[in-house]
Amino acid sequence: MISKDQFTRILPTLPILRKADAQLLSVFKETAFLARIPVGKDVFVEGDEVNAIALLVSGVVRVYKIGETGREITLYRFGLGESCILTASAILSRQSFSAIATVEQNAEAVMIPSDIFRDWIGRYDLWRDFVFALLSQRLSSVMEILDEVTFRRMDIRVAILLLERSRVHNPISGTHQEIAAELGSSREVISRILEDMAKRGIIRVGRGSIEILDSDLLKNQTAR
Repeated sequence: MISKDQFTRILPTLPILRKADAQLLSVFKETAFLARIPVGKDVFVEGDEVNAIALLVSGVVRVYKIGETGREITLYRFGLGESCILTASAILSRQSFSAIATVEQNAEAVMIPSDIFRDWIGRYDLWRDFVFALLSQRLSSVMEILDEVTFRRMDIRVAILLLERSRVHNPISGTHQEIAAELGSSREVISRILEDMAKRGIIRVGRGSIEILDSDLLKNQTAR
């Protein structure tokens, strides 16, 4: 159950609630509940039965796959006001979870039980539109990743990742293995690419960090 104080706090993070009618809001408060999920916690692993879906009020969750060789690839992340399409898909199809979802930043989430989630899909147009819009957005992002993996060279993908992360912090925190897991490659391949960039004066590689020295050259790398 969502208390009055909790509802007031989460309302700004979930825009769909501001559009909901009195009936949906009443059912939401009665059946949903808040949960805190610490960093490093697996929300679901592959093969898990999905008994609830999470709408994040805070934090970040990474959803990824591990191949037979042990390599990882990030499918997507979701954060404030968002949810996981693979969770929604598993609930609607009544199948098990098909990836791994791990908390990257301490999270708080509104949890909606699976049977309630399915019931709302059939009963409330607003909720159904919200879920379908979420599915559409995430499908597009997964297709972009598929396109990158299939058609874009790894050195270009590494350059793009470094540019994106350097907009937040420079030097960038992260190991070669973490970058490999993000991009679905091996540590050896990533290390060779970073060493080549370092030799050309584009970056400086430290222990657990990468500093961008020449962002223009790094941008040129993405156009090769």
